[in-house]
Amino acid sequence: MNDIAKELAKLHVLTGADFSRQVEKIACMHVFQLIRDENNIYSAIGEKEKDYKNLIIGARKLVNHGYRVFILPNPKNVRTPDFIVERRGVYRIYDLKTISGETSVINRLQESIGQCNQVILNMSSVYNARQLGKDIRQYFEKNPNGVEIMILKGNQQIIVKRKYALKTDFVKTFMMRYYK
Repeated sequence: MNDIAKELAKLHVLTGADFSRQVEKIACMHVFQLIRDENNIYSAIGEKEKDYKNLIIGARKLVNHGYRVFILPNPKNVRTPDFIVERRGVYRIYDLKTISGETSVINRLQESIGQCNQVILNMSSVYNARQLGKDIRQYFEKNPNGVEIMILKGNQQIIVKRKYALKTDFVKTFMMRYYK
């Protein structure tokens, strides 16, 4: 496990193609095992980890959208994302935030700042689309390094890129997409 911690720590200093190669290198490490009775979900953590259940639920939704998912460990002293996801040979890292109840999404998004620039919001409860749009915009305004937020709502996947979220009419157009 110590080797993967060193490799994950490198993600904080690499950029561009070097960063992408590092993400792929980590996904190819032998610490990941295919989870029994699952398709395309590989894990480097055990079932007893505290977030395991939420991670599996999020991973299953991603698999339904055509991704392979690698669940990452949380080594001590290194802020790491939760997942590496791969589709069509492109590897990306994401932090998963499960939204259950009426709690503020912005607080959960802010937890990801400095940890990962791409966040997955797994919406497991009803959430007001206008407020969600405002929270997403606020996240991108506060986090100049934020790249993307992927929202998983039921069987729907909505990807919000930074440029889109900072447009003047974002909240209005986002609401239409969200309720579609």
